[in-house]
Amino acid sequence: MTINSNFTQLPQQALGLIMAFEGFSANAYPDPATKAEPYTIGFGSTHMFGAPVTKGMTIDKEDATNQLIHDATFAMHEVLGAVKVQLNINQLSALIDFVYNEGIGNFESSTMLKYINQSNFAAAALEFPKWDMADGKVMSGLLNRRVAEQHLFQQAV
Repeated sequence: MTINSNFTQLPQQALGLIMAFEGFSANAYPDPATKAEPYTIGFGSTHMFGAPVTKGMTIDKEDATNQLIHDATFAMHEVLGAVKVQLNINQLSALIDFVYNEGIGNFESSTMLKYINQSNFAAAALEFPKWDMADGKVMSGLLNRRVAEQHLFQQAV
C-alpha cells in the first residue's frame, strides 16, 4: 500500500479551484503571457482528446468538463507519485491545482516538493507565491491562484 493510496477519486476541492481560476472558454485562446501558443480551451486545457488545442477550436461545456476531469485526475496521480509523505485532502487539492497549472516537471524540480517530502509543510506553503510569473512577468492572476492554493494547503481538515 502506498502512503497516499486512500485517495482514489479526484477531490471536489481541486476541481472547484481549477474551475474558479481557469474559467470556461468555448473558444481557443493563446497563452495570456506570450499571446502565442500553446492555445488553451475549456477549463485551461492545452490538449483536447489527445490533440493539441489550435487556433479556431471550439468546445461545449460538457466536453470541456470531461477533459478537465481527465486532466485533473492525471495531475492527481502525478502528485501522488511524487509525494512520499502523507497528505490531507486539502494539501492534495492545492497540489493538484498547482500541477494542473504549472506542470509536473516544475513540481518535481521544486523546492516545494523537497519540503513536502521532508514533512516541512510550513516551509512548503511559503513556496506557493513564488510561482507568480509567466514568460518572465509577474501575473496578478497567478499570484491570486498561488495564494488560494497556499491557503487551502494550510487548512486543517
